[in-house]
Amino acid sequence: MKLEASLSPSEVLAQVAGALPSDVRGNVIIIGSLAAGYHFFAGDGARAIRTKDVDCLFSPHSKALVAATEVTDQLIKADWRLREDTKWGQPGKQGDPEDELPMVRLRPPGETASPWFLELLSAPPAFEPGAPGKKLRRVETSIGHFAICSFDFLALAEWQPLETAHGVRIARPEMMALANLLHHPEVADTLIDGTDYKRSNKDLGRVLALALLTSQRDRRDGTQEMEAWPGRMWSALKDKFGDEAPRLATQAGTGLRSLLANPADLDQALRIANLGLLASLEVSMEAFRATGARFLAEVIEEVEAMTQ
Repeated sequence: MKLEASLSPSEVLAQVAGALPSDVRGNVIIIGSLAAGYHFFAGDGARAIRTKDVDCLFSPHSKALVAATEVTDQLIKADWRLREDTKWGQPGKQGDPEDELPMVRLRPPGETASPWFLELLSAPPAFEPGAPGKKLRRVETSIGHFAICSFDFLALAEWQPLETAHGVRIARPEMMALANLLHHPEVADTLIDGTDYKRSNKDLGRVLALALLTSQRDRRDGTQEMEAWPGRMWSALKDKFGDEAPRLATQAGTGLRSLLANPADLDQALRIANLGLLASLEVSMEAFRATGARFLAEVIEEVEAMTQ
């Protein structure tokens, strides 16, 4: 995996928020590495993250399309540039099928190439069991046609997101963790483009990274955030998925248990985490594995017990 540049979460979030139209800023939830980095490292100049993409989720679903169109047009006028890509670097046309349209991925303006780009996503529609988990919608902009996608479990990012000083909200760490757990009920062989790294190892490793950072903060600040995770997860599952909540809760730990049982996959997950969200820490395998054991006992098993 290519080593990405180190970024200040506070600086990047301020730049993104400042570029968004004021009337849609309240419909934005930042998810992924930037959200986690800001939550844990904002105000700490010694801490940085490595990421190439900043994920911007428009919520609710009913307003996502209009917001994505407005944001794309405004950023293009402000000299943001389409991300370079041999296949997806140009806008699509009216007749192109939605699954052949490029996603909205924009680099901020500047004389030198930015190490990161902004990707626009949509909150999902109401959950329908058995329907495809990934959905695409066409975005018609002043420069052509694009698509924004949604994933079923990103609905969890909408559950009580956290306010920031910049007028945009960020997803809760425990909600991002739960979304990743549900998205990967097993360790699959699907690779991250351009690497030999498994996508499931990256995302399940991110769960452990979020848990580790939360545990560290609890010890440092005397808080009890980790203890609150199971209850919040169960509440969010019921709010977002209704009668499907017990089924989802019982499968939330299956992928993580598979990861922890496979030394090669766990090693890869730690390497990816240390290249990204944990770049300022260089966490050891001993600490990573211990976090996994604690997470299973204190979070996963607690959530499973709530279904009884």
